[in-house]
Amino acid sequence: MEYNQIICGDCLEVMKGIPDKSVDLIVTDPPYGINIIGGSKSFGSIGGSKSFGSIGGSKLVNVNKYKPIINDDIKIDFSEIFRVSKNQIIFGGNYFNLPISKGWIVWDKKKKNDWNDNFSDGEMAWTSFNRPLKIFRYLYMGCLQEGKREKRVHPTQKPIELIKWILENYSNKNDIILDPFLGSGTTAVACKELGRKYIGIEISPEYCEIARNRIKAIPELLF
Repeated sequence: MEYNQIICGDCLEVMKGIPDKSVDLIVTDPPYGINIIGGSKSFGSIGGSKSFGSIGGSKLVNVNKYKPIINDDIKIDFSEIFRVSKNQIIFGGNYFNLPISKGWIVWDKKKKNDWNDNFSDGEMAWTSFNRPLKIFRYLYMGCLQEGKREKRVHPTQKPIELIKWILENYSNKNDIILDPFLGSGTTAVACKELGRKYIGIEISPEYCEIARNRIKAIPELLF
C-alpha cells in the first residue's frame, strides 16, 4: 500500500482497495450538521455567511458541482472505515450511530458567552480508544484564531494545532494515518510535520489541489 499520497475519488470506493487493518489510525471529519445535497443546492450558511462566501475573511472553494457524500439524514457507511483501520477518531461522532465509547475528544473553542450564537462552543470527536475523555482548548472562531493565523478555504476546516495534538496523543511516529474526507488537507499537513505517513482521500479535485499545495509547502523532516 502506498502512503504519503492524496487520492481524488469516492472514499468508499477507494477504501475497497486498502487491506484489512493496514492503517494504524483514521482521523477524519465527515460532513455533518450542514446541508450537502449537490445539484442546485450547496452548503447553506455558516455563521451568518451565505453559501461559499467567506469565513474569517477567507474565500471558500465552490464544490457544489461535485458528487454529494452525504444525504439529508446524515447517514454514512462506516464499515470500510472500521475494516481498514486499527483505530479511529471521527469528528461529529455524536451525529452518527457509532459504538459506545468513553474515549471522546472535546474541542473547546474557547467561545465567550456574548459571541455570535451561530457558532457552537465546541465540537466532539468519537474515538475507538479505551481511555478517559480529553479536552483540547484552542480558540478558532471565525476571524478569531489562537496562535499563527491560518487561511481558511473549507467551511469545516479544523485548525492544524488540533490535529497535531491528536496525532501526538493518539499515534506514533511512522504510523500510517488515513483521512477519507480530507477536505483542504489539514490531516495530511499535520502528518508531514510530525513524521507520520498519510493517505488522504478527497472527492473534490479543487480541494485535492489545495491539499497538495499545502503539503508541498511543508519542509521535509531531517530525522
